[in-house]
Amino acid sequence: MITKAQIVNTLDSLPENVTIEQVIEHLIFVDKVRKGLDDSEKGRINTVEEAKTKLNKWLK
Repeated sequence: MITKAQIVNTLDSLPENVTIEQVIEHLIFVDKVRKGLDDSEKGRINTVEEAKTKLNKWLK
């Protein structure tokens, strides 16, 4: 979950003339990156071969 402090920092880094859609998209992006980094730190990752196997199943 993205924290209030992270939201405030993100908003402060955006330009003054930004749309609400851009803000939402950026916050979603920041949250997904944070989740990915957390997964990586906790070892919840796939090898290239595991990823290929999963993709082959999904794309059938």
